Amino acid sequence: MRDSLEKVDGNIREIEKERGQAYGRLNALVTGLATSHDKLAQETGNLVRALRAPAMRGRWGEIQLKRVVELAGMVEHCDFVQQETLDDGRLRPDLIVNLPNGHQVVVDAKVPLEAYLAAVDAAGDEPQRCEHLRRHADQVRAHVLKLSAKSYWNELPSAPEFVVMFLPSEGIYHAALQESPDLIEQGVGNKVLIATPTTLIALLQAVHYGWRQEKLAENAQRISEQGRVLHERLATLFDHFGKLGAALGRATDSYNAAVGSFERMVKPAVRKLEELGAAGKKPVDEIDPVAVRPRELAAGDTNDESSQADTIGS
Repeated sequence: MRDSLEKVDGNIREIEKERGQAYGRLNALVTGLATSHDKLAQETGNLVRALRAPAMRGRWGEIQLKRVVELAGMVEHCDFVQQETLDDGRLRPDLIVNLPNGHQVVVDAKVPLEAYLAAVDAAGDEPQRCEHLRRHADQVRAHVLKLSAKSYWNELPSAPEFVVMFLPSEGIYHAALQESPDLIEQGVGNKVLIATPTTLIALLQAVHYGWRQEKLAENAQRISEQGRVLHERLATLFDHFGKLGAALGRATDSYNAAVGSFERMVKPAVRKLEELGAAGKKPVDEIDPVAVRPRELAAGDTNDESSQADTIGS
């Protein structure tokens, strides 16, 4: 009984030791988590304070806009111009997207976020939060009217009569839409299309697809032009082959005529000298005429398979 109790007591002490170590590790993890949470809250507060500054909000919107354009495959040096100034500096769109047909689409990302950020800060006070969200919807609506009044399509004759208002976050648009469900209709009625990163990516990808089709059409036109040039050069080459064949035929006839003259007039005299013992050390060999003549190029419809085979064989 005493031995058993001692073993139990030893096991209890070992378990207690392990429990203390585990508690120490857990305490360290909880402390680290609390520190990380404090740092996250601090950085979030810094981000919110930074976004309250108009310049920082504008810069954040521009970065988001540029990232969206990159994701859509609309590379800056070929498909869009960023921060171009119009009307002697009065109008300064954030993005001008060039369409394949020579038209342009203006994108503006200057959206007020002050009320939205205030609503985020007032998460624990529901009435205050709702008031800030209503003010946020009013600010977005006011920006729609302000953007419509700029009439970018008058400064860019190639631009359609609408402008894209970019909201750099889905949550910003959703919050405004909840308080003002008719925001979409108001935007369309004022020639302003409200776009979030998701919808703008879809729009830019459609434009990018149009650019690809445009380049395919250009390549098809160039292939057609190169095909006509190749056809003309092949026709010239066929003429050269015909002339070369005729020249080879004439050369063969001249050669055979010379062989015949040698056989009739020169060879008997050579044989006579050999019979008289006046032959040299090197014997005079027989000369055979050329029996093979150049093959003529086949002429006919290129759509006919047999004509194509004859032409290739020749």
